[in-house]
Amino acid sequence: MSPSKNSEREAREARERLRRYNARQSVHDASVARRKRDNWFAIGAIVVVAALATVAQLFYFNGGPGTPTPEPTASSTPTPTETPAAGANVGNVPDPGLAENRVWTGAITLNNVALGIQLDGATAPQAVSSLIQDSQSGYFDGKTCHRLLSSESAGLLQCGSLTGDGSPDPAYAFGPIENAPADGLYPAGTIAMARVGDNAFSNDHQFFIVFSDATLPNDTAGGYTVVGQVTSGLEDLKTQITDAGVADDKGTPVTPTTITSFTIQ
Repeated sequence: MSPSKNSEREAREARERLRRYNARQSVHDASVARRKRDNWFAIGAIVVVAALATVAQLFYFNGGPGTPTPEPTASSTPTPTETPAAGANVGNVPDPGLAENRVWTGAITLNNVALGIQLDGATAPQAVSSLIQDSQSGYFDGKTCHRLLSSESAGLLQCGSLTGDGSPDPAYAFGPIENAPADGLYPAGTIAMARVGDNAFSNDHQFFIVFSDATLPNDTAGGYTVVGQVTSGLEDLKTQITDAGVADDKGTPVTPTTITSFTIQ
């Protein structure tokens, strides 16, 4: 075989090797690119799924069907900044003797609804003394009735919070519980003191007016101090304020309600 033929054959074999090499390299490069693309796609899918799961959880537990339903209680539910020790008053709590062991009369005006009231200083001397002091100092003027409970078992309107949202006054608290019904029944017209659950020395300025018969189970501290009763105006209270119902799950009255006057004599 002549040298020229050998050279041509070697050239053809070299070209064939180069072609096969280039083909293999193209396949390799395509495979690497596909793996990178698949990895980015997988990462993107994971991020999307995680985001969707987070959004679903936020919806479920913040406004969706999984939102916890608050359970209203007769007492003001927020916890005081400093819980009074058992048997200890906090702040400028008046002497029970201020109630003079007698029945006091007066009036509470909510918006333009005037309620005649009687307070029994003999059966609840500490609580009545506190209300007398608050009335005389003008504490109640402009305070709101922040919470309305209306159900088949209870109808009450809670008023007198220092901050307007039901939070107890951290600088003022007293006890003990006085004149609480043993059977947990509070007839329509009852005026009683609100307090923190399971704490007999957490009464402060807040009171509630029962506008339809209420059954309020005792907690570990007992019941709620009954200070007196509404003697007139209860029907006006219902038709002008409480019958409108609540605006939210906190029990905020649809009709904004303010204590425009509170007098005791």
